[in-house]
Amino acid sequence: MSIAYQLGIYFYGLIIRISALFNTKAKQFVKGRKGWEKTLQDKIDSKATYLWFHCASLGEFEQGRPVIEAIKKELLQYKIALTFFSPSGYEIRKDYQGADIVAYLPLDSKHNARVFLNMVQPEKAFFVKYEFWYNYIAGLKERQIPLFLISGIFRENQQFFKNTPWGNWYRKMLSDFDHIFIQNEKSAELLEKIGINNFTIAGDTRFDRVAAIARGAKKFQNVEKFASDSPTVIAGSTWKPDEELIAAFINNSTNTKFIIAPHEVNPANINRIHQLLKKPAISFSKVQNSDIGDHDVLIIDSIGILSSLYQYGNIAYIGGGFGVGIHNILEAATFKLPIIFGPNYKKFKEAVDLVEQKGAFPIQNSNELNTALNELLSDKSALENAAEICKKYVEKNVGSTKLIINKVFNR
Repeated sequence: MSIAYQLGIYFYGLIIRISALFNTKAKQFVKGRKGWEKTLQDKIDSKATYLWFHCASLGEFEQGRPVIEAIKKELLQYKIALTFFSPSGYEIRKDYQGADIVAYLPLDSKHNARVFLNMVQPEKAFFVKYEFWYNYIAGLKERQIPLFLISGIFRENQQFFKNTPWGNWYRKMLSDFDHIFIQNEKSAELLEKIGINNFTIAGDTRFDRVAAIARGAKKFQNVEKFASDSPTVIAGSTWKPDEELIAAFINNSTNTKFIIAPHEVNPANINRIHQLLKKPAISFSKVQNSDIGDHDVLIIDSIGILSSLYQYGNIAYIGGGFGVGIHNILEAATFKLPIIFGPNYKKFKEAVDLVEQKGAFPIQNSNELNTALNELLSDKSALENAAEICKKYVEKNVGSTKLIINKVFNR
């Protein structure tokens, strides 16, 4: 199996290099790793003691971030080396100030793993949620460097739980982790069935992250003015199918304000959203030159502020549910916003939980969206009940970061 894996990594790298000729993301993947040994060597402080955190992409980074920041605050003897597999994570967080080194993870070859680990020499390593790279795991084990998985979550259809040669091989990787911090009871049951007992149910560190975001939310006086005199619906991280549904509702609504923060903020997409709307709408970047109170819709044409904008809303619609899956709903939930999203949400535990508890409402089409929004907007008691459910759900689940820090560092 090891030989097949090494060949798979080799051909994966070859395919990516070919794809880089015509695919932007693949080009970033290849370019970002070019000359990685010299780049990393230049960043390394040979006198420092490093902890290594690895995240696949941006979502996993948000789960690892609370642990990184707790360490930087409480355990000053360590420096942080942070790696990403995906360009969509690295390119956005390459200037993250919470880490001392931010880099791409070199492809998981024996050579790359050996050179990387010899350079960084981490005292401990943390993989976030889904990452299982055989050569890096084997290299850490060989060097007796403790390895932890944080915010892990497992499903029955994963290779670990299949009675196949690949399944047996992948299971061995789980036993090489010193400890696995998992999100839920279902993951615990699956691990126990295959004889993996080195785990703790610690929950999801994203709850700690969104709670911190809420405490430190930026203030926007113009947005506060916009939302102050009417119920406000915030549509966050939307894609085209979401925007078409929301626009249809907006065009037939009264006495309600809307903030749309699309996933894509390029001028062409912002203009397309404006064209969908029959109500007065203004882009966030144009607010300074206009009276925001004259508009019903505020379109956010910048990135990095959505999490703070939820404080001005009464209801959230979270995009992505008509694509591969919904975006982060916890940022809205922590501000007590009932949440609406499309049908592809069942891989997200928090979404499933809040649907069951009646704090979130999945919709399949325009009629269901209209029904959900109208019920919440017209029934104050229903809105307040759903809001309280969301707030309590977040409050109940904070604390994962502290549990992980205490166990890993014997505090």
